[in-house]
Amino acid sequence: MNETEEITGTTDEGPAEAEPTGTAGTDADGTEIQVTEGEDDADRDVAETESGPDEEPDDQERPDDGDAQDDQDDQDDQEATGSTGAATSLQDRLENEGDIAADYLEELLDIADLDGDLDMDVEGERAVVSVVGADLSQLVGERGEVLEALQELTRLAVYRETGERSRLMLDVSGHRAEVRRQLEELAATTAAQVKETGERVALRAMTPFERKVVHDAVASAGLTSESEGVEPRRYVVVLPA
Repeated sequence: MNETEEITGTTDEGPAEAEPTGTAGTDADGTEIQVTEGEDDADRDVAETESGPDEEPDDQERPDDGDAQDDQDDQDDQEATGSTGAATSLQDRLENEGDIAADYLEELLDIADLDGDLDMDVEGERAVVSVVGADLSQLVGERGEVLEALQELTRLAVYRETGERSRLMLDVSGHRAEVRRQLEELAATTAAQVKETGERVALRAMTPFERKVVHDAVASAGLTSESEGVEPRRYVVVLPA
């Protein structure tokens, strides 16, 4: 049997199975040779199919579930620490404002030859300084106008030291506490009147502090209010629901 028959012919066992065909050629003596292409590619496809997708080497380091949980715990701790740190920083800043204000007021009392003790506290997000003790009505004024001016001066003293605007609250001889009580009663009475009549009611002109107290009290009564007018004649209007 020559080479041509051996490559392209048939056997006694039956017809040869079909094979992928490629480019035909001839050898050195002119014998036709059928070149099969794609066999290696086919074998490679079968091998990849049987073995599945590429697998990670066994010796590759993989993150452990415990490590992942530890990382999450560390992140949660950092977030909690950040929140606590921010709260502590605010508390420290407000306490520092109170200290600066107390020093300024103590010097002012000495200059004016007035007696009074200083009480410092933090309420919400503002420092509160109170001058208590002897009668200091001259630092309050008839309607609190002197107290308001003194509070602004104290805030300026804080700003001069810190470079940041302060919302510090100053009280003298419990004046603001008494005013707050009276205004809360006024707001409750006015809210009841508005609910009964269904008509809006305008109150007298007030300072920013007084208006804030009234707005809060009216909101607690379930109604809304707004400020109208221009300083120093700005006032609160209680609105029906």
